[in-house]
Amino acid sequence: MSTVGAIAAILAGLLHVFIFYMESIAWTSEKARSTFGMTKEEANNTKEMAFNQGFYNLMLTVETLLGVCFMFFGNAMGRPLAIFGVLSMFSAAVLLFFSSPDKRSAAIKQGTLPLIALILLFL
Repeated sequence: MSTVGAIAAILAGLLHVFIFYMESIAWTSEKARSTFGMTKEEANNTKEMAFNQGFYNLMLTVETLLGVCFMFFGNAMGRPLAIFGVLSMFSAAVLLFFSSPDKRSAAIKQGTLPLIALILLFL
């Protein structure tokens, strides 16, 4: 199951690259404003925060994918690193789910792949 878990971790990482793009690069675009339910003024007022948050998501991806690479090459620290990465992704989704009821759909989308990866990496 580690191989399937690694694939799920890669997919979770790719999702977080997309989130990085939306938050750090395209935050004020019409697509991002629509996705996150913001006005142009709200997007402009929060772009520095979103830029920082996007890089946080990118670093979760780097951590997770580095762990998967280490797993692929047989390094014992790969699996724990990948697990910690997807656990961090899943934890952020759980926090979003409970702290922002209006964003529960986004939290479920953000947390599903990391949860699947987490379960499979533990098997």
